[in-house]
Amino acid sequence: MIGLKRSSRRFPRADREGVVLQIDLYAEITCPWCLIGQHRLDKVLTERFVDLSVDILHHPVVLQPDALPAGLYIPDLLRMRYGVTDPKAMFARPEAEARASGLDLDLGRQLWAYPTQAAHALILAARERGTQHRLAVAISKAYFLDAKNIADVDVLTDIATYCGFDQAEARAIALDPAQHKRVAQEAACSAQAGVRSVPHFVFDGRIAINGGRSEDEIALSIREAMRNAA
Repeated sequence: MIGLKRSSRRFPRADREGVVLQIDLYAEITCPWCLIGQHRLDKVLTERFVDLSVDILHHPVVLQPDALPAGLYIPDLLRMRYGVTDPKAMFARPEAEARASGLDLDLGRQLWAYPTQAAHALILAARERGTQHRLAVAISKAYFLDAKNIADVDVLTDIATYCGFDQAEARAIALDPAQHKRVAQEAACSAQAGVRSVPHFVFDGRIAINGGRSEDEIALSIREAMRNAA
């Protein structure tokens, strides 16, 4: 694939007052490719689209709805569900892809796949606070980079307080069965919308890409969305 050169050119409509490119992002917190995708999206927007205003809307995808509260031991999970006997070999590619984009990802740090419903509930609630993307990235990094238990309400509460929540409301949302039901409903909507692999990006409601896409591929999709919107 031909690499894109960084350009200082302003993109169609990007600098017009009130015009915002919507990016729908379907992701699961415990998916390493989702963390890489979020990192690459932010990197591309920062480095190549400095004049572009965006609204990143997160949608939950729950890959392990049956995960135990204490978590599923990842080496066992990979062996039983996918026949993987050498996790390090499986981790090599995403780790290399992450490093290529400036993200220090060591998948051996986190040994447990935790339930994500409480985390997704907070991410959904962060939408009205304008901190949804920041919270989603913070929770994902806490899980992968710091090996945190993101099913632990105290862990989630601590993170959420930096993203527009006070401790009491963050705790209440994370523990609320109604909020967990909302996550399940939203995840079902994601599946009905045709989301089969994550991360799944939709730019301007029309341009969709999924999986472990490169920075250039993400940039090309943004350019196409902006060109069609002109």
